Amino acid sequence: MNKVFLLALAVAMCFVGAQALQCYKCSLGLGSVCFTTKEMCQSSNEHCFSGVGKAAGFVEIKTKGCLEVSKCNKTETVGFPTNDSTVYTITKTCCNTDLCNSAPDRSHISALVMTLAAVKFIM
Repeated sequence: MNKVFLLALAVAMCFVGAQALQCYKCSLGLGSVCFTTKEMCQSSNEHCFSGVGKAAGFVEIKTKGCLEVSKCNKTETVGFPTNDSTVYTITKTCCNTDLCNSAPDRSHISALVMTLAAVKFIM
C-alpha cells in the first residue's frame, strides 16, 4: 500500500513541477542589448514577459522575466515622486509557454555568447 501511495505522490509532484514556466530574464537592457539568463517562475499565476520602453524620453530600454498575470499587457509609467516627472515608461507583454519571451529578432544576447566571442577575438 505504501508503494502505491509513494508512486502516486511522485506522479503528482511531476505535474506540480511542470506548471511553472521557464522564462528568459533580463533585469535591464539598453537598445538592442539585453543580457539574459533563464529563471523559473515562482507560481502558476505568473507568465513570461518582455518589456519595451523609453527612459528619459529617448533611450530604449528592455526587460524580461516572470510577471503576475494581472500585470500583463499594461504600460507602466515610473517617475520621481517629488516633481511628477517621468523617468521611464515600459509596456510589458506576456506569453505563457516556456522561453516564449525571446524576441523574434534575436535581440537578446546571452552573457555566455558574449564571453565566448570576446575570448575568440582576443586569441
